[in-house]
Amino acid sequence: MVNRTLRIAGLLSGSVLLVATLGGCGGARRDTAAGTAAPTQAGPLLLVSYSVTKGAYDRILPKFQADWKRRTGTDLEVKTSYGGSGSQTRAVIDGLDADLVTLALPADVIKLEKAGLVQPGWEKELPSDSTITHSVVTFLTRAGNPKGIRSWADLARPGLGVLTANPKTSGGARWNFLGLWGSVSRTGGTEKAAEAFVGKVYRNVANLPKDAREASDAFLNRGQADVLLTYENEALLAAKEGTDKATTLVVPAVNIRIDGPVAVVDRNVDRKGSRKAAEALAAYLQGEEAQEIFAEEGFRPVNAVVWQRRKASFAPVTTLFTASDLGGWPTIDRSFFANGGVWDRLAAARR
Repeated sequence: MVNRTLRIAGLLSGSVLLVATLGGCGGARRDTAAGTAAPTQAGPLLLVSYSVTKGAYDRILPKFQADWKRRTGTDLEVKTSYGGSGSQTRAVIDGLDADLVTLALPADVIKLEKAGLVQPGWEKELPSDSTITHSVVTFLTRAGNPKGIRSWADLARPGLGVLTANPKTSGGARWNFLGLWGSVSRTGGTEKAAEAFVGKVYRNVANLPKDAREASDAFLNRGQADVLLTYENEALLAAKEGTDKATTLVVPAVNIRIDGPVAVVDRNVDRKGSRKAAEALAAYLQGEEAQEIFAEEGFRPVNAVVWQRRKASFAPVTTLFTASDLGGWPTIDRSFFANGGVWDRLAAARR
């Protein structure tokens, strides 16, 4: 694990809407490369994402605009919507007219697939199962780590205040949950032992905010808890920006790889005629230019070339497991987060 003393900024909470002016548009289903979109004009794209990506897209979208304009000679308005990943997923299902989603976990895209908005096989449309970012779970402690929190096991100590968002509403919180679970099950422990351990940790959680940004605000600005479970990129970005709130970052050596997927919302783009532009933006997000910005914003790059250039900027992890190691997202959702699943049992025990 790695400890670093950081100056952590107060983080934004809630949903934000950003409008940018970008270029190009097109038509047919999944058969056009990013660089060959037809120079036709259409209505704006809507990119729907989760809160912590806003800083990266504020920088990436103008670069995509310039690239698209050079290749097509046309302009396209792109609107973006940010919020908790689970809330954003429900909003798209309920009618938010997204052309493209970049959500906090593949399970949220699977919900869109089940709703008939995204066609099966979306994860094979781009390399790395259509993943555009990686991250890991980190612990933020009070300055100097006064409680001596070094590993996942420490989070179960009686009397320790732990802060994480609600797995029912937050994609980031589901990764936190899986990190806790896998710290036992992927290091030789039984499923029974994993459930008992996770239950102990959540008994130390007094407050379950709806998303990662609200959890960060509660820890950084309202002084709640001794330790916050969060994305590595959140902590690194806050340290880069500078603040008057000192904390210590702990990256557990045993960790889960957090995968951030991208998917074109098939039903919407086919109706709106915006498929080519949406697919072009999706592909662009895996390219070197966008991946460099993601890395600067604290995300671990998916692009192998960029990762080789940037990996020294990130804490080493000796044991890295994935959602696939825990059965894959359909199994995870059914076992842990569906009604009557493991999370519901543990939540009931907290009351």
